[in-house]
Amino acid sequence: MSYLTARKEAPEASNVMVKISGLSLYYGNCRALNNINMDIMEKKVTALIGPSGCGKSTFIKCINRMNDLIPGCRIEGDVIVNGTNIYKDGIDVSYLRKEAGMVFQKPNPFEMSVFDNVAYGPRVHGLRDRHKLAAIVEHSLKAAALWDEVKDRLHQSAMGLSGGQQQRLCIARVLAVEPSILLMDEPTSALDPISTQKIEDLIAELKEEYTIIIVTHNMQQAARISDMTAFFLLGELVEFDRTAQVFRNPSDKRTEDYITGRFG
Repeated sequence: MSYLTARKEAPEASNVMVKISGLSLYYGNCRALNNINMDIMEKKVTALIGPSGCGKSTFIKCINRMNDLIPGCRIEGDVIVNGTNIYKDGIDVSYLRKEAGMVFQKPNPFEMSVFDNVAYGPRVHGLRDRHKLAAIVEHSLKAAALWDEVKDRLHQSAMGLSGGQQQRLCIARVLAVEPSILLMDEPTSALDPISTQKIEDLIAELKEEYTIIIVTHNMQQAARISDMTAFFLLGELVEFDRTAQVFRNPSDKRTEDYITGRFG
């Protein structure tokens, strides 16, 4: 994370990857997030839960500044990634998005070959050596648990893959640029149960190397795969704790009501 470590302002605890302090976000005069404070630990899976429209996806996009693309959006507070406030002047947003890669709800492979999908990011960042590109593609596809399924069709269109394979290809595409953080916005909601299981198994493996933040509406999924869980409601962070604590003994009745299905 060289572009960040070069701009460190203050030392952070070694196991805190993202520190959120007093974060509020506005679309024009509408406040979508209200005074969020959270420490996200490195090499852990943090699940964001809450009803539709509560601010989960808005929050996750603050971590790689994708909200910058929305007209009228403004942010107050600090988002510190590895010791650097990413909303200060001088931050290279393209490199930030390389370091905090995003996987979306629906698979979105490019209309090109499997190989070219994975090689796209390294090429954008200037890598042209074919042997190095081939090594990165193989490594990334293996890391995404997809290599054995596509190694004989690398130069065929990615659009011919199944939905679950396309989603793992999108994960491989993110991994190819060597991020530190994986942001996942409901990555299995459009997939069948078998593909969902493969993605969940993959997440369990990837957290050995990456900090993973996942938005999910699936309470069972959050309980299965995450180390920490944050419950959002109406743009506020109601509760943030170890997943076992949130699901077994939540401190706020609104959390209990949501995870037991009383609303949402």
